[in-house]
Amino acid sequence: MEVKQKEIIRPSSNFHPSVWGDQFLNYDEQEDQVIVERIIEILKEEIRKEIMGASDDQTKHVDLLKLVNDIQRLGIAYCFEPELDQALHHIYTVYGDDWNHGSDSLWFRLLRQQGFYVSCDIFNKYKDNEGSFKEFLTSDVEGMLELYEVTYLRVRGDVILDDALVFTKNQLQKVTKDPLSCNYSHNESLLRLAKIHIEEALERPIRKRLPRLDSLRYIPFYEKHDSHNESLLRLAKLDFNRLQSLHKKELSQLSNFDPLKNLHYVRDRLVEFYFWILGVYFEPQYSRSRIFITKVITIAAIFDDTYDIYGTYEELNIFTEAVQRWSIACIDALPDYMKLIYKMLMDCYDEMEEIMASEGKAYQVGYAKESMKELNRHYMIEAKWIHEGYVPTLEEHESVSFITAGYKMLTASSFVGMGEIATEEGFKWALTFPPLVKDASLISRLMDDIIGHKEDSQKKHVMSTLECYMKEHGVEEEYVYDLFKQHVEDAWKDINRELLICKDVPTVLKTRVLNLARVMEILYKYDDTLKNVGEELKDNIKSCFVNAMSV
Repeated sequence: MEVKQKEIIRPSSNFHPSVWGDQFLNYDEQEDQVIVERIIEILKEEIRKEIMGASDDQTKHVDLLKLVNDIQRLGIAYCFEPELDQALHHIYTVYGDDWNHGSDSLWFRLLRQQGFYVSCDIFNKYKDNEGSFKEFLTSDVEGMLELYEVTYLRVRGDVILDDALVFTKNQLQKVTKDPLSCNYSHNESLLRLAKIHIEEALERPIRKRLPRLDSLRYIPFYEKHDSHNESLLRLAKLDFNRLQSLHKKELSQLSNFDPLKNLHYVRDRLVEFYFWILGVYFEPQYSRSRIFITKVITIAAIFDDTYDIYGTYEELNIFTEAVQRWSIACIDALPDYMKLIYKMLMDCYDEMEEIMASEGKAYQVGYAKESMKELNRHYMIEAKWIHEGYVPTLEEHESVSFITAGYKMLTASSFVGMGEIATEEGFKWALTFPPLVKDASLISRLMDDIIGHKEDSQKKHVMSTLECYMKEHGVEEEYVYDLFKQHVEDAWKDINRELLICKDVPTVLKTRVLNLARVMEILYKYDDTLKNVGEELKDNIKSCFVNAMSV
C-alpha cells in the first residue's frame, strides 16, 4: 500500500518583485573612452602638482586643507591616495596638535579621518567662561556646519564635541527655517543650494555618507561657487561617468547570475545588493571583488529567506550539515530547491578560488568560506530556537544575532581579491570578530531590528534583540527604540576610536568596515528598503547607474 507523504505547508513571502526588470542586462561600451582616459590623466597630473605645491608652501596650508576636502567630497580621493596621505601627514608632522591657522574644524576633521588622533581641546576656545558657546559662532553658518561635521568624528570622552553637536544642530535647524541668515544670501541660486546642503547634513553627516553618494550632492554645490577649481570639477564629472560606465558593465555581468527564477520565495534584489556592495568599494581596482561579494551577499540573503521563511526544520538541518561539509557530494541528500542553492554556493566560491589560485592566493577564498559556514551555523541556531520555542537571554541572542547580521562574513569576504594589501593577517583579524567589526555588526543588527520590529512581531520569527531587552527589563518598546538608537550612536563613536587606534590593520581594509556601517544609514534608517524598495533608494540607484553627469 502506497504511503502518502505529508504535505508541507509553507508560509508565503510577501516581497514585491524587482523594480528594475531587465534594465541592467545589456551594456554598451563607450566609444570615446580612450579620449576620456587621456583627458583624465592630464587633469590628474595638474591636480597632483597643486597638492604638492600647496604642501611645500606653509602660507598655503589652509588652502591645502580646502583642496584635500574638495577632492574627497568630489569623490576622486582614490585618484590621489599617496599625495593626500603625504599632504596630511606633512600637516600633522609640522603642527601636531598646535594648529593655529584658522579652519580649525576642517583641520581636525581631515586629520581624524586620516587616522591621526588629534585632540579636540582646540575647540575649548569656542566656549565662554560660563561654558556656553560664544555668540559670534552663530553668525558664521559655514563655520557652524564644519563644526557640526566635526562632531561625528568624536570618540567617547570628547565632551566638548558632544556639546558642540547639540549646539550646532540647533543653530543649523534655525538656518533652514530662515535661509536669509546664511552667508550666501547675495546669491539666490547658491542660497537655495546651501539650504539643501545644510538639510542634507542634518539628515546625514559626511561621516555616515557613502562617498559615491556624497559626490553626487557635492558636485553641483561646488560648481556654483565662484571660486571653484575648473580642472577639479571637470575631473570629478569625467571620472564619475567613467566609473558609472564600469559599474554598469559589472551589473550587466551580474545580471547573468540569476539564482532567483526557480526560487520564488526569496527577495529579487540583485541590483540593490550590488548597490550595497558599491557602498563598500566603488573604486575601479576592486571590480572583481565587487562582483564576487555581490554574489556572496545574494547567496546570504537566500540563506536568510530560506531559514526565516521557507525551509522546514528537518530540511534546514540537512542543509546546514551540507554547508559545513562544503562538498558537492552532499547535494544528493538535499530537497530539489535546496540543490539549486547549494550548487550556486559551490559554483560562486569555486570560480573565485580558481581566479585567486592563479595568483597564489586561494587561501583568501578559504577564509571567506569559513566566514560563510559560521553565518550558516548561526542561522541554524536561530531556526532551532524557533522550532523549540526557546526564548534566549539578551546575551545569548546578541552572541548569535550579531553574527547573523552578516557583517563579520561580509568583512572577511570583501577582502578577497583586493590585492597585496589583503594579507593573511587581515583575514585572521576579521575572523576574530574584532571591536571594529563588532561595532559595525551592532549598528547593522540594531537598525534592522528597530525597523523590522513591528512587522516581525506579527509572525513566527526569532525574537529580536529589541524584544529580548523588553522581556528582560520589563520596559516599553518606545524606550528601547530610543535606547538602541543611542547604542548605535555610541557604536559610531567606538568605530571612530578603533579606526584611530587599530594600527596593525591597513586603513584600506578598515575602511571596508566603516563603509559597511555607512550602508545601513541608507538602507535601514527609516524602512527596510531591501524589502520595500522606496523612492530614495531608487533615486540613488538611478543616479549611480543610469543618469550620467553632464560635463
